Amino acid sequence: MPLTLINSFASWVLKQRIHQIELFLKYPNEVQEELLMNLIQSAKYTSLGKQHEFDSILSYRTFCSRVPITSYEEIQSMIERTRKGEQNLFWNTPVKWFAKSSGTTNAKSKFIPVSNEALEDCHYKGSKDLLCMYLNNNENSEMFLGKSLRLGGSSQIHEDNNSYFGDLSAILIENMPIWAEFSSTPNNKISLMSHWESKIEAIINETKKENVTSFAGVPSWMLVLMNKMLEETGKGNLLELWPNLEVYFHGGVSFEPYRDQYKNLLPKSDFKYYEIYNASEGFFAIQDLNYSEDLLLMLDYGIFYEFIPMAVFGTENQKAIRLSDVELDKNYAIVITTNSGLWRYLIGDTVRFTSLNPYRIRVTGRTKHHINVFGEELMIENTDKAIAEACKITQTEIIDYTVAPVFMKDKEKGAHEWMIEFKIVPRDMVLFQKVLDGTLQSINSDYEAKRHNNMTLNPLVINVARPNLFYDWLKDRDKLGGQHKIPRLSNSRDYLEQLKSMQVKIIT
Repeated sequence: MPLTLINSFASWVLKQRIHQIELFLKYPNEVQEELLMNLIQSAKYTSLGKQHEFDSILSYRTFCSRVPITSYEEIQSMIERTRKGEQNLFWNTPVKWFAKSSGTTNAKSKFIPVSNEALEDCHYKGSKDLLCMYLNNNENSEMFLGKSLRLGGSSQIHEDNNSYFGDLSAILIENMPIWAEFSSTPNNKISLMSHWESKIEAIINETKKENVTSFAGVPSWMLVLMNKMLEETGKGNLLELWPNLEVYFHGGVSFEPYRDQYKNLLPKSDFKYYEIYNASEGFFAIQDLNYSEDLLLMLDYGIFYEFIPMAVFGTENQKAIRLSDVELDKNYAIVITTNSGLWRYLIGDTVRFTSLNPYRIRVTGRTKHHINVFGEELMIENTDKAIAEACKITQTEIIDYTVAPVFMKDKEKGAHEWMIEFKIVPRDMVLFQKVLDGTLQSINSDYEAKRHNNMTLNPLVINVARPNLFYDWLKDRDKLGGQHKIPRLSNSRDYLEQLKSMQVKIIT
């Protein structure tokens, strides 16, 4: 199809959608309120709807008073009943798809319900909106003249009692329209391979011959694939292999620690990076502008949002607030109510708002993945920025990292202990440590107060990880590839001690 026809079609799709986007941009709170009432009406005859008397809920205040904020463990039994064939428990249409997700904290798998409404009106709608926004901002794009290299999870679809589960990317591939496969590479068979190392080899063999114009996936794992691709082909950078590359759609983990490495792989001044924020539970936000770090919160995907200020999260004063009540530059835990039947569900992510008109956010971390042992309120956003700055100043690169507290003992003060695997080890580790610590203090006043004159926290400790330590740690736990992530921060030393125990262990 000629480029002009492709762009004309894309423009037509965008125009069909743009007035809906303009509606929630102009009336965000009204759109959210109406969405909530529609969700309540849809589910009023479900078991959960009858339990909480949805048929008489006419306001957000009543909704909050009747429906408790829940975690996965509290709704797991209902989800398991649905997986075994019961329906109409928490959503009014059949739910047969479940996204298997263990995240980074829990070894036990979670099975997140994915309704047909969520597939069409959330996940696929988000993917189409992403492309529309990109094309709207880049009218001369030639992305559709080639293929998109996608790197998803490593789980095939499994059937269990007439229900189906796999990681989200596998579910999306299984249900996507057939035309979508023709614009993507590798093919579905390779994309759904479960053995990560064989999958990487198969992806390289297929995609190195394609005209790849864009790629999509988690930055840390995509970097593994791209470096292996260059080793295999002997090319100096990705543009030598795919000269028409123009955009990378990324999400899942922060891009900040890997930004400079990608610039080396893609030495093109106008190359675009577009971030998305999606999860098994839903598609939440999209970068809607070129060269931006902010994500537009999408308000008409069948998801009603609430937010708990992290300052009171987990305390007796914990209270969720509506979108209309959020403030700039405060960290919030996200609570969602969705068209898959998740009701006031804590997804475990934290965000802060960078704009209230329109509502734009940045993902700052996880509710379970921060360090606040000494009142320092250290978030993943802080450590990602600090390690990126330390890498920049010392001209080094990292592969992965994790941080844990060193607890006070006897008269000894506390500290933070880092495990960092470097691609290029700093020539001056003292300078690296100084920049890392100094940057953390400059962007986090609580951390700075605890570090002042070593009042509460001693200088941070850095362990240099042996090559492939994090890879081997994930492989040991059958978590290689796709959507699995290294836990960046923890209030306990469990992950760090496991990694330290493997420092001298060689895995074949």
